[in-house]
Amino acid sequence: MLSNGFLGYPTTFMLDFVVCALALIVPVLLWSLWLVKFRRRYVAHKRLQIGLGIVLLVAVMAFELDVQIVHGGWEKIVAKQLLSPDALSTKINTVRPWLLVHLVFAVTTPLLWMVTLTLALRRFKNPAAPGPHSRLHKTLGWASTIDITLTSVTGLLFYYVAFVRS
Repeated sequence: MLSNGFLGYPTTFMLDFVVCALALIVPVLLWSLWLVKFRRRYVAHKRLQIGLGIVLLVAVMAFELDVQIVHGGWEKIVAKQLLSPDALSTKINTVRPWLLVHLVFAVTTPLLWMVTLTLALRRFKNPAAPGPHSRLHKTLGWASTIDITLTSVTGLLFYYVAFVRS
């Protein structure tokens, strides 16, 4: 199994993969928004958003299975750092608040994204073009963008505090 990370820290392959995805998702999302806002490429925006949604759903499911079932939780991955029992306990207690803040956004992002995508698929014509749903879609889209950005930032901070910082 892919039990070791590839970024040089004592993590797992899936943890490092998701961290890379978190670093890439915001620029790809901004590109998608640029396509729709400035190029009026509605179909490209639609395809990119659906693709991002599918990729993120699969990546998060694989990540959660790997962390929770294969490795027994993030605490056991932190334990790969071979710290003393006291240092490990301190580290876990230091990291937990960072994870909790990240989870606020990580849980709301897929829900908000699913609502945004589902409503868009139901209410926009095919091929995609502006319509009566555009105003609500723009509001939901920006809320989703802010949420995924905060998910990315807090996820990267969690990774740093848990696995990079000594």
